[in-house]
Amino acid sequence: MGEKYDRIFTIVIDSLGIGAMPNAAEYGDEGADTLGHIDERMESFHIPNLVKLGITKLHPLQHVPESKGTEVCGYQARLFEASVGKDTMTGHWEMMGLKIDTPFQTFTDTGFPAELIEELEKRTGHKVVGNKSASGTVILDELGEHEIATGDMIVYTSADSVLQICGNEETFGLKELYRCCEIARELTMRDEWKVGRVIARPYVGKKKGEFKRTANRHDYALKPYGKTVLNALQESGLDVISIGKIRDIFDGEGISQAYKSKSSVHGMEQTIEMAGKAFHGLCFVNLVDFDALWGHRRDPIGYGRELEMFDKKLGILLEKLGERDLLIITADHGNDPTYKGTDHTKEIVPFLAYSPSMKQSGQLPDQNSFAGIGATIAENFGVKMPEGTIGTSLLEKMI
Repeated sequence: MGEKYDRIFTIVIDSLGIGAMPNAAEYGDEGADTLGHIDERMESFHIPNLVKLGITKLHPLQHVPESKGTEVCGYQARLFEASVGKDTMTGHWEMMGLKIDTPFQTFTDTGFPAELIEELEKRTGHKVVGNKSASGTVILDELGEHEIATGDMIVYTSADSVLQICGNEETFGLKELYRCCEIARELTMRDEWKVGRVIARPYVGKKKGEFKRTANRHDYALKPYGKTVLNALQESGLDVISIGKIRDIFDGEGISQAYKSKSSVHGMEQTIEMAGKAFHGLCFVNLVDFDALWGHRRDPIGYGRELEMFDKKLGILLEKLGERDLLIITADHGNDPTYKGTDHTKEIVPFLAYSPSMKQSGQLPDQNSFAGIGATIAENFGVKMPEGTIGTSLLEKMI
């Protein structure tokens, strides 16, 4: 069978869970529901294009006026995560066929071990301050002036498996920040300190209240432990275009072109622009603001408004799709902005698929992994799934 679609756009609305996984209690996340709890807090919630693609078939919503009487097109399914963990890399790697059996290490409650900090100070030549789990903007207000005055280095973590280093672009310098992060990445390859990502967090400003993080962020991620669908596509000569932090999540593996995004709105604008260009293969998009700006900061109204902005851009993208295009919308985990703490939440995620060429629509059975996404993409392009990957294609079910 020849290719059904020439181009597939896969958009990850970072952290848009649609209800707790059956094993959520093991993670302390029983009752979490990112989308449902946002809907509860919004007095009116306008997401007509997501409704048109069937989001309310997967999760009833009370404050969405479009949910009644809108004709639904495309196919919908609920995806249940097979891997252990609930972080960004686990979710994305599973989408592309890799099951994670050992979760990435987090240091949320304790900060990093003294031995790691001592080694980092010795190798970089900077004294470390911070060393705790914190919001990036809060820790800058707390320690930014100190870093500028002393040359000390702000190191912190979060609910994710990350080691983050802040550096003022004018006083610390980007080059020096990147050098220190490369040393941190080398040190955190050791099993006892292994984190998923080391992140350079550059900022500008001179005093508390004026600090702003810049777009020169850089992630130093672990390479996937095996080949993913992205590798298979690239090795078959297909385009694999990354928008947002996809390139960093896969450490460049299987990516042929990469575009950084300044925001989720910008990421959608880049995707719309890509829809106007000729390419053959996959455009893989991550929209991180939902998670970073609203989920972790526990702001359900901000999250809801961001979804409304996304929905407007989605309407523009839908107009640009041709008969030989497929759009898939999904998420990588939950981050319930009404929930305790600031951590991700272990949740089911949506699968919404649409092409103008589809003759029918409907809800598909629940899937026992996120990997149906990669398997569907691979089958469409006639590409063999790499050895050791998981996933069952949904292509033949979508008519």
